[in-house]
Amino acid sequence: MSPIAAAKRAARAEALARRDAAHAAGAGAARIAAAAVLRELAPMRGISTVSAYLPIGSELDPSPLMAALHGMGFGLAVPVIEAKGRPLRVRAWAPGATVVPGPFGVEVPAEGAWVEPDLLVVPLLAFDAAGHRLGYGAGFYDRTLAALRAERAVKALGFAYAAQQVAEVPREPTDAQLDAVVTEAGVLRPE
Repeated sequence: MSPIAAAKRAARAEALARRDAAHAAGAGAARIAAAAVLRELAPMRGISTVSAYLPIGSELDPSPLMAALHGMGFGLAVPVIEAKGRPLRVRAWAPGATVVPGPFGVEVPAEGAWVEPDLLVVPLLAFDAAGHRLGYGAGFYDRTLAALRAERAVKALGFAYAAQQVAEVPREPTDAQLDAVVTEAGVLRPE
């Protein structure tokens, strides 16, 4: 195991504990963070389809954001894991859509068109002021963002509790940088 991989493994355990604690204390955090995303989207041009995740465990729940975006007429989608080592595919979704269990305990739409989002709202374990994200280690979002950004400008917003910020996320050259991280405390843009 490389030194960076070892550092990431250690950081994940610590970050998950910090996120679990923030989640337990975070009543209302999702709605506050959702409002921050909506303010963030206001000046962005060319955003018509937003991909957000259906949460697992103690991830900050983006459903208030998704409901608000749906009401504003944005197209919504959620990521779907098709295979290990591959980018995520993104399927159209709307509130109330039928979902089924997918890999890793993640719910996915039972049906819907495959779409290419203009903006991805992504979960994470930890983030730093430079916009680096520590995920679960499978590289799905990194591969997805690399593939999408190779074709056109696609934005990525981390969606997390403020307590998930760390001084520095261990990173590798293949780790995709976020355009911003939205928390209940506000929006952090990379330095």
